[in-house]
Amino acid sequence: MIKYHPDNAVLKQFAAGELPVSVSVIVSSHVEMCPHCQAKVAQFSKELADSTFAPESAFFNQVAGVEDEQFISMIDSITDLEPDPATDKLPKTVTEIEIAGKRLALPRALKSLGLKEWSGLGKLSRSRLDLDDGDMRMSLLHIEKGGNVPTHTHKGFEITLLLQGSFEDDMGRYQTGDFIWLDGEHTHSPVTEEGCVCLTVSSDALHFTEGVSQLLNPLGKFIY
Repeated sequence: MIKYHPDNAVLKQFAAGELPVSVSVIVSSHVEMCPHCQAKVAQFSKELADSTFAPESAFFNQVAGVEDEQFISMIDSITDLEPDPATDKLPKTVTEIEIAGKRLALPRALKSLGLKEWSGLGKLSRSRLDLDDGDMRMSLLHIEKGGNVPTHTHKGFEITLLLQGSFEDDMGRYQTGDFIWLDGEHTHSPVTEEGCVCLTVSSDALHFTEGVSQLLNPLGKFIY
């Protein structure tokens, strides 16, 4: 059972299309897995539509004054776009991966994004998703059985969606579908007994905080 979700403010921004692209993708991936959040997004979308298309709204009045032929022309101008040749050079997109002998179907929101080569460090491995979103980076992160990430905090924020397996930290235990948003106010040390695969969005590197673990701060840049 999914216990951790985006808060209502984030879901409302998602329904309104106001989130940064990478954050929207990870929220969409959670919503795909979570009936509870699907219902909330449907409710917020309906409220937004009711407000936008209400007879007294500016949008309604603007559309009402447009002739049918003009409206069709407007839609054609939006949808009739030439394909971008640059898209042929993007990394190959995938819909399913295999990690540690297990198959994992990726969320639909990732289907148009290229997946780069995996790189590993100890029991951690990471593959970047090809998405240009400023300082924010989106990755698939795999932690092998018995693996852990030393105690750390976050210079920016880190969003984690658990796609497979489970892990636990100082704040709780997380299972497939759980959505965790952390920032500099949180310090934790995740550990997994069975192994896990996560989709992550980070705005900056991790910062390791205790003793010798501070020597591992290059690892924070690896995960970011």
